[in-house]
Amino acid sequence: MTDTATPKPDSEADKRQREAVDELLKRPSTVRPGALTLAGGQRLEYEVQAGFVPVNAGGVDAKRGEVQAAVFCIAYLAKDMAGANRPLCFAFNGGPGSASVWLHLGALGPKRVAVHDDGTMPQAPYVVEDNPLTWLEHFDLVFIDPPHTGFSIAANDEARKRLLSVDGDVDAMSETVRVWLARHNRFASKLYLAGESYGTTRGAAITDKLFGQGIALSGVILVSCAMDLQSLVFAPGNDLPYALFLPAFANVAQYHGRLKGPLAASSEAARAAAEAFVGDTYLPALHAGSRLEGRARRNVERRLSELTGLPQALIGEKNLRVSDHTFFFELLRDAGRIVGRLDARVSGPMAASRTREWEFDPGIEALNAPYTMASMAYYAELGIASETRYEVFNSEVNKSWNWNRGEAKGNGYACTSPDLARALRRNPHLRVLVASGRYDLGTPYSASDWSLAQLDAPAEVLGRVTHRYYDAGHMMYTRGADLLQMKADLAAWLG
Repeated sequence: MTDTATPKPDSEADKRQREAVDELLKRPSTVRPGALTLAGGQRLEYEVQAGFVPVNAGGVDAKRGEVQAAVFCIAYLAKDMAGANRPLCFAFNGGPGSASVWLHLGALGPKRVAVHDDGTMPQAPYVVEDNPLTWLEHFDLVFIDPPHTGFSIAANDEARKRLLSVDGDVDAMSETVRVWLARHNRFASKLYLAGESYGTTRGAAITDKLFGQGIALSGVILVSCAMDLQSLVFAPGNDLPYALFLPAFANVAQYHGRLKGPLAASSEAARAAAEAFVGDTYLPALHAGSRLEGRARRNVERRLSELTGLPQALIGEKNLRVSDHTFFFELLRDAGRIVGRLDARVSGPMAASRTREWEFDPGIEALNAPYTMASMAYYAELGIASETRYEVFNSEVNKSWNWNRGEAKGNGYACTSPDLARALRRNPHLRVLVASGRYDLGTPYSASDWSLAQLDAPAEVLGRVTHRYYDAGHMMYTRGADLLQMKADLAAWLG
């Protein structure tokens, strides 16, 4: 006797959601021509295709074969450049509740939002302009908005719960890639992935997932790495971030003129001193805990003060542990300023009460409105305007996210670096390019250094991993010089 579960009837809300998904999937794709002049002077003509991809990534409706989500994609296909054999790159951002507008209209696509190099907020009106440094020169581009970001939605509540998780998201995004390739007959292309922030978390796992399905990637590009959340989350009993953030703290403190003596001479000097202190002294001090006493403890307090620009008394109060939150509020407290998280070159005014409540990130506030408004105007030009809210960043996704993997419980530290290491070992032709901003205090370059060093693969395999650094924040491509350098580094990496 076969034990089969009776499907739970859909609620009225689920019925409406499924109808919305069905309606989106029936819409014909929007197709528009485009052209621009590349930095080298060549004329590049392309076609823009925007539409929804049906995704069935398993779960409650898998046996019935019903679609789990409608996922919004925008593709740029270069004309007269090898067609179905041309290399192809799928790109997405992170959050995990972020749409793909940042990579799309910041660095990779043929259009770019005009912003200030120094990370400060421009005045409206916000515009999208040609991007002569577009990666479309090297491969066709497909930008994916994960479920519950952009216009992408799930079919019902059960599907939503599954998709708002590390593994459910990886399944859905892998299926999106597979379906797009099948619909456009692009399995003959060399394939690449590009992910930013949490997009690197999902990108590492997707790389291995696709290979298990017989889809081999030629390369994966990880912008502002976040594969090991234990290296980024300040929590009781987790001393790792205190050590891994310190070189980035020193770099930022030097930028804001808060260091003295040789440390103030250059950002390179500040970083090098902090990196040496972490390895030689700070990690052992954190490990010693309360066993570190007297002069030895005071020496560590003093050096931490010198490297961070924070008062030695504060270092002592914090038990030698300077969190990101402490650094944001204390570095420029005497000036009444908060340091930005995603771009620490930027600061914002504190409340008059000098509260330490985290209300906003000056590093992202300067970009959020320009990217949102400019992208909506651009989408209207493409003919894909909608009264439906385009979720540039859906905070509800982050609040509801299940960070566990497999059968784990308790929302532990998500980790996908083993997936990337396994993919590198399985696929001898897979190469990895990592990009880090030195003024990023969300995913610091120094934490990415550690994460990449922990990849479980032999030296000859790790030789296929390249790490490049830039002098801006999390979205380092918002700075013109770094956008140019990223393009040059990409071209060199592609060979």
